[in-house]
Amino acid sequence: MVEIKTDTALDAMRTAGRVVGNILSAVRDAAAPGTRLTELDEVARSVLREAGATSPFLHYRPSFASTPFPATMCTSVNDAIVHGVPSSYRLRDGDLLSIDCGAVVDGWAGDAAITVAVGTPSPEDQRLMDTTRCALEAGIAAAVVGARIGDISHAIGSIGRAAGYGIPTDFGGHGVGRQMHEDPSVPNDGRPGRGFVLRHGLVLAIEPMFLAGGSNAYYTASDGWTLRTTDGSRAAHFEHTIAITDDGPRILTQP
Repeated sequence: MVEIKTDTALDAMRTAGRVVGNILSAVRDAAAPGTRLTELDEVARSVLREAGATSPFLHYRPSFASTPFPATMCTSVNDAIVHGVPSSYRLRDGDLLSIDCGAVVDGWAGDAAITVAVGTPSPEDQRLMDTTRCALEAGIAAAVVGARIGDISHAIGSIGRAAGYGIPTDFGGHGVGRQMHEDPSVPNDGRPGRGFVLRHGLVLAIEPMFLAGGSNAYYTASDGWTLRTTDGSRAAHFEHTIAITDDGPRILTQP
């Protein structure tokens, strides 16, 4: 069921979203060569504690997962698309790191992601990140009252396809509210003019994921969580939780 939020609820969700934005900023600043992924997870835990927030990722177990998620955020490196589990891996110069995190404050959730280069990015990685970020911006711009979910999907997918990137079809955006994942789903490609009509008070996580190799294929790693590109190519992932309002889309997960 799709839940439409009140303006009071949107303000409360902005509080949670601000914590998410602060986590991403702190983790991005800490993501340097030699840093372990588990150390980045500790950075996220510290921001959550200081804000009096909790992580909706920790112990999360959707239907596809064989075990609960063991960390407060996802860290996906290079060919990992999403759901990467923080490990003892030390970041290296040239790595591409996607950071996906959430926060719950007073029962309301926020969810967002960024991809960053560790050290100096290659031109190919910079193009992948820039294009994925542009697709997020296009998806947000399409999220206006009276439009449809398909308009968001089409805005994202047309950018990814034009760049020659793969788009995993099984994972995309979603509603956000009391739960991190709610209805409706927001695919990263689709036909305009289709799907649920956007209304004031609808809250969505919009999250393009592009695969540099051009293939949509992926597999689940042995940890039961990390999704990796089948061809070994790199991936990028950007996400914001936004509210549809009569005044235009409101980004809830900025710092």
